[in-house]
Amino acid sequence: MIDIKFLRENPDKVKENIKKKFQDHKLPLVDEVIELDKERREVQVEADKIRNEKNKISKQIGVLMAQGKKEEAEEVKKKVAESAARLKELEEKEPVLEEKVKSIMMRIPNIIDDSVPVGKDDSENVEVERFGEPVVPDFEIPYHTDIIDRFSGIDLDSARDVAGNGFYYLVGDIARLHSAVLAYARDFMIDKGFTYVIPPYMIRSDVVTGVMSFEEMEAMMYKIEGEDLYLIGTSEHSMIGRFINKMVDEDKLPLTFTSYSPCFRKEKGAHGIEERGIYRIHQFEKQEMVVICKPEDSMEWYDKMWSYTVELFRSLDVPVRTLECCSGDLADLKVKSVDVEAWSPRQKKYFEVGSCSNLGDAQARRLKIRVKGEDGNKYLAHTLNNTVVAPPRMLIAFLENNLNADGSINIPKALQPYMGGKEKLIPTK
Repeated sequence: MIDIKFLRENPDKVKENIKKKFQDHKLPLVDEVIELDKERREVQVEADKIRNEKNKISKQIGVLMAQGKKEEAEEVKKKVAESAARLKELEEKEPVLEEKVKSIMMRIPNIIDDSVPVGKDDSENVEVERFGEPVVPDFEIPYHTDIIDRFSGIDLDSARDVAGNGFYYLVGDIARLHSAVLAYARDFMIDKGFTYVIPPYMIRSDVVTGVMSFEEMEAMMYKIEGEDLYLIGTSEHSMIGRFINKMVDEDKLPLTFTSYSPCFRKEKGAHGIEERGIYRIHQFEKQEMVVICKPEDSMEWYDKMWSYTVELFRSLDVPVRTLECCSGDLADLKVKSVDVEAWSPRQKKYFEVGSCSNLGDAQARRLKIRVKGEDGNKYLAHTLNNTVVAPPRMLIAFLENNLNADGSINIPKALQPYMGGKEKLIPTK
């Protein structure tokens, strides 16, 4: 959510930003919110004026009564009664207008960074850099569920009976590998100086609307029936929500966290064959990184954060590339975002395994996360988040890139301590 004062003073810039995001249907919202905001401020000014006059008149009544001028005092009381009716009308109108302004402002996208390429959707995202040499071996690489099945490591049929499509059982060495990747990612981020956190897996609606757009909320979130609680789609939601309505001392910034959680997502819509198995699912686990910092430091942290994910994947012998998200592919709260994509030797292309986002002060404004500077001035923090690793999807990249012709899987040195010292996984089938 952008600053209403900025919108008021720069309506053309806000409209141009909306056009860059190919959301022309939202253009009328700018003029609409300007008119509502003007009415809201006029109501507030009139209400404040009546309150001030009411206070003065009340003192005047006291003086008149003390002087024995009861008739004059009664006349003044009539004026107070007349103004009280108008004040009540204005006070009832104020919160209604405030809510209307807030509702519209939450639908207007954040101002994207000037460096973001303009494009309509993810097909126009721009490759930035490749890390590691993508290799296609001289033997056929099976679909990821077939690789896992050779290790008796997956049971989709039973999961479908228990919970429906989009769920899975991981078993044996594959389940251990899944947990090992998470444990390695946790320690990797701790070694980078991040504080490890396990957050709540459910959040209230005021936190949901504080951390994401309405469109994302509808597409992602599962609501707990009969309660004001939602299952988190990523630990970023509850990690940022931890600071709702809080004042943070500037000398404590930056706050750097790495958090573990299961994640729950609706994942609506039909999906192709490449998104079956454990690629696009309703439940998965993830190691996340979250940073809360001063505005002038957020872009520096943005570059650090995605580079950590690249470093982790390369330590597990997985080639990756970074992809700059274009304007039309950015969620409404994001200022700038980059996807990290892993190489798939089977598909002979890259696929998304993580995303790093700078949200500027959008989440902080919605959640009222403020910073108290050394000079006593208060300002909004900047928030950033990035996927360290999400093993079900990352597992696909890991298995394909570490698969041998005989069906065995190499375990990179960095991961061996988390796999009981094993250097290879040997298939059971």
